[in-house]
Amino acid sequence: MNQADVSKLVSQLKFRVNPRLRKFRNSGGPEERLNWLRKTVTALIKHERIELNYPRADEARMYAERLISDAIRYGDCHKTTMDVADYWIVEKQLIHKLFKVLVPRYEHYNVAYTRLIKVPRVYPGDTLPKAVLELKGNPYPSLLPDTSTNRGIIHNVLLDEAKKAYRQQKYAEIAAKIDAAEEKFSDLKISGKDEKNVSSL
Repeated sequence: MNQADVSKLVSQLKFRVNPRLRKFRNSGGPEERLNWLRKTVTALIKHERIELNYPRADEARMYAERLISDAIRYGDCHKTTMDVADYWIVEKQLIHKLFKVLVPRYEHYNVAYTRLIKVPRVYPGDTLPKAVLELKGNPYPSLLPDTSTNRGIIHNVLLDEAKKAYRQQKYAEIAAKIDAAEEKFSDLKISGKDEKNVSSL
C-alpha cells in the first residue's frame, strides 16, 4: 500500500493541531478531564456556539472536528464511528443531530467545521483568556464584522478621498525634488564643460 492510499485511511483535520495536549489541573484526575471535554463537545453540538476558557475551547475543538470528520467519512452505519459518537456525546439524542443535521451541512466543506474566536478581556475581571467556540453555518448572527459592504459608508468614502489627495500631494513633492535634483546635476555638468573649454583656450 503506497503513501497516497494510507492517507485515505485517516480522516484529515482541516486546522493545525497542537501535538502536545494541555495539562489541565483537575482534582478528579484524567477521567474528570475527559468528562469536561465530553461535556464541552456535547454543548457545542447542542448549542452550536459556546463561550468558555480559551485552553479548554482549543482542546475540545480537536475532538469535535475529528468527530464530525469521522461522521462524514463513515456515516451512521459504521460501528466504530457510532461508538465514538456515543462516547463523546453525553446527551444521546444529539447523536441524531450529528448525523442528520451536521453531516449534510459539512459534507462539501473544504475548511474547518468550527471557528475559535478570542474574546477581549474585561478589566477588572477574570484574568483567564476567554474564547467563543462555534460551529460554522450556525443560525446566530456573525461575531466577526462584515467589512465587505462598508466601503460605501460616507465616512469611509471621505477617508479614501483624503488618502488619495494626500498621496497625490506626496507624489508631487517627490517629483519636484527629483526634478530639482536633475536640474542641479545638469547645471553642474554644463558648468564643468564650460570650465574645460575656458581652460583649453
